[in-house]
Amino acid sequence: MIRSALTSALCYRDPKAALDFLEAAFGFELVMLIEDNEGNLAHAEMSFGDSPVMIGNEWTAQHKSPASIDGFNTQSVHIHLEGDIDAHCERARAAGAEILMEPADQFYGDRTYRCRDPEGHFWTVGAPVRAVSVEEAEAESGLKVVKGWA
Repeated sequence: MIRSALTSALCYRDPKAALDFLEAAFGFELVMLIEDNEGNLAHAEMSFGDSPVMIGNEWTAQHKSPASIDGFNTQSVHIHLEGDIDAHCERARAAGAEILMEPADQFYGDRTYRCRDPEGHFWTVGAPVRAVSVEEAEAESGLKVVKGWA
């Protein structure tokens, strides 16, 4: 079981299918699975590297899968890779992810793609491809870095 100061939790109508999708599409690993007496998922945790995510059922009217609320989302999840982002995108596509933005280089030095899982959660996946100075990022983006550029 992974313990982290901050852990995302995602609701799915079919959380067991979500576990399979997250493993196939993104390479997540199942680290905990708790079922009720009928074999229904009660709680699950998966990991990607050193980062956990909880996967569960819809459990109140306010905790729903995007599939149950006309595709609306209030958050997205970002996966940080150290590797081939294009191959990862193809893996996600083959597993059933809808690719919303094909892999593209970004002004901050990462190559990213964006997708939606079968129940409508948004995922952004990125990998560093080059180091970018504050000056380069500001010139390319038109933004002003105020704090925290490393």
